[in-house]
Amino acid sequence: MRKYLLALTLLGLSGTTLAMGVDDDPLLTMVMIDRLEVMEGENGNPLAASGYAWLGTDRHKLWLKGEGEYHDGTTEEAELQLLYSRAVTPFWDLQLGVRHDYRPLPEHDWLAIGVHGTAPYLIEVDAALFLDDEGHSAARLDLEYEYMLTQRWVLTPELEANLYGEEEPQLGRGSGLSDLTLGLRLGYEIRREITPYLGYSWSGLYGKSADYARAAGGETSRGSWLLGIRAWF
Repeated sequence: MRKYLLALTLLGLSGTTLAMGVDDDPLLTMVMIDRLEVMEGENGNPLAASGYAWLGTDRHKLWLKGEGEYHDGTTEEAELQLLYSRAVTPFWDLQLGVRHDYRPLPEHDWLAIGVHGTAPYLIEVDAALFLDDEGHSAARLDLEYEYMLTQRWVLTPELEANLYGEEEPQLGRGSGLSDLTLGLRLGYEIRREITPYLGYSWSGLYGKSADYARAAGGETSRGSWLLGIRAWF
C-alpha cells in the first residue's frame, strides 16, 4: 500500500509541476466537508461524515477522499482514497489511485479508476471502478444535484449505488447491485462556505446482500431523518 501511495504522490506532484511550468497555472487548494450529520436511529444516533481535499492546478490535482459512519461506540464503516486527477475536458477529470477500507474488517486495498465531473443539467457525477490483487471488483456511482430555491435555500437530491463483481459472504456482500442510497437535503447558506441542513435518507440492500442481512437478523432497508452541516475552505 505504501509504495502505491508514494508512486501516486510523485506522479501527481510531477504533473502539477509540469503544468505550472508550461501554463503558469496557479497552485490551488480546497477542503470540502461534504457531509457531517447525525441520523435518527432506533438504537442511538449514528454519525456519518464524508469529504475531500485537493491540491493542484486546473489540469493536475492530488485528491484525498474519505467517508465513514460511527454508531454506538463503534466505527462501522471507514475508507480513504488517494487519487491523481487529470482534467480531460473542461467539465471532466479522469482519476487514478488507491482506496483503503479500514472498516468493516478485514481491511482491504483497491486500485481505483474513475471519473469526476458535471453532466448535463449540472448533475455532479463521481463514478469509479475498484480492483484488488485477488481479482475482485467493485463499482460505485454517486450523483448529486443542487437546486437553488432562493439565493440562500438549496435543495440537494443525491443517489449512491454500490456494485460488486463477486460474493463476499464474510462481509455480507452479494454480487451485482449490493446497496442503494437515496437522500434529500434542504440547506440554508449562512454564507457560501457554510450550509447547515435538514434531510431524509433511505438505503436498501439488494440480491444476496439482502439475503445475508435477513439471515443475520438485520434490516434490508431503512429510512432516517438527519441533521448536518456542509462546509468548504
